[in-house]
Amino acid sequence: MITIYTAPSCTSCKKAKTWLSYHHIPFNERNLIADPLSTTEISQILQKCDDGVEGLISSRNRFVKTLGVDFEDISLSQAIKIISENPQIMRRPIIMDEKRLHVEYNEEEIRAFLPRTVRVLENGGARLRSAI
Repeated sequence: MITIYTAPSCTSCKKAKTWLSYHHIPFNERNLIADPLSTTEISQILQKCDDGVEGLISSRNRFVKTLGVDFEDISLSQAIKIISENPQIMRRPIIMDEKRLHVEYNEEEIRAFLPRTVRVLENGGARLRSAI
């Protein structure tokens, strides 16, 4: 089952939920602001995150700037603690299942959550349309 971590005012989160619903992909939603992640949950997400803490933190976020923390200069455990206490600094949406993790909305990359058979059919249809 896919879990999508969102924030109420996040436009990208709304786009991702709409996309998943349109493709009939069931998901559980969790509001990161109303129900922040525990340090254990953040650690589990980071294990799947190719870019580490930098891939999870929105460096342009005004809340990150007010913290005055350089995440490259602190330990992983310190970063996890700061993220758990300040969930608004995370990039959103965070979409994950048992195997995959995707941070932020990108329609091409979110396609990885489509069942393989659907991806093959849709890609084949796209090639067919472009050949016509």
